Amino acid sequence: MANFSPKKLLVTGGAGFIGANFIHYWQQQYPEQLIVNLDALTYASSLKNLENLPCPEQHIFVQGDINDQALIEQLLRTYELDTVVHFAAESHVDNSIKDPAVFVKTNVLGTYTLLEAARKVWLTEKNWQAQQCRFHHISTDEVYGTLGRDDLPFTETTKYAPNSPYSASKAGSDHLVRAYFHTYGLPTTLSNCSNNYGPRMHGEKFIPTVIRACLNEQPIPIYGDGTNIRDWLYVDDHCRAVAAILYRGKTGETYNVGGHNELDNLTLAQRLCGLLDAIKPRAQGRYIDLLTFVTDRPGHDWRYAIDSSKIQRELGWQAQGVMDLGLQRVIEWFL
Repeated sequence: MANFSPKKLLVTGGAGFIGANFIHYWQQQYPEQLIVNLDALTYASSLKNLENLPCPEQHIFVQGDINDQALIEQLLRTYELDTVVHFAAESHVDNSIKDPAVFVKTNVLGTYTLLEAARKVWLTEKNWQAQQCRFHHISTDEVYGTLGRDDLPFTETTKYAPNSPYSASKAGSDHLVRAYFHTYGLPTTLSNCSNNYGPRMHGEKFIPTVIRACLNEQPIPIYGDGTNIRDWLYVDDHCRAVAAILYRGKTGETYNVGGHNELDNLTLAQRLCGLLDAIKPRAQGRYIDLLTFVTDRPGHDWRYAIDSSKIQRELGWQAQGVMDLGLQRVIEWFL
């Protein structure tokens, strides 16, 4: 039995890759529910991601900054929103190495601002109880640091050990969400997911970078020796997990969400090349011939792996995505 039933949602970062996919998914499942989409429309988001929504009349787009507390309070009051689904974040590790200040402002201060607005409107003004509102925060497995080849996957009790400005800023936001639950009683839930892939991926990420290099007949850059391992989660599986947490998740709890698709970067690039050979062959040779090893990036975590047994056991969720089929959909999206 559900312990919370969302009615009207504020989705932050809803014009970005995962946020937009979530809105498409949510409207397919719950067409009667209003979504207010707050996005700053930075380089990483696009209104094109919101084309062909199932219920455009139930979607209100607002261009704005998650650090604008007055705006967030106004949206919560005006539309009587009872749910916040917080995707908005700076998320590219390379960018965090070049300019960490932006990551602290968006990921730490932006999350704080959202939490404060929700606390003020929901708890102080409306005096709502835990069953009447919910703040869900989407985070990353990178807050846990890195794993060796034989280490067990990350669980919800793994000690935080972020190694990049990006993961450190997400760790800070996670701690704030936890603190607002324990200190103020704000009904929060939190999920830490592995690398998402699927349609609407931003071009700076690894999978689109490989696809773009292939299509443009350019070298495919592989950091280091290509042995860095990631767990890949199909974006629709992630959206289903967030829905399960919103409806059935226990407040104050964290849920790890993984795809059980551990692949090293070189193998993943090779699989993408093979799929492209079948879908759009080169005039001469194979795409795999374009693979090029480049200098590794600083602080490059070697392996991430997620143990999703808690969300499977408690909420009945499990990943359904088939890796090659999902990769094929990404390729078709970019074509």
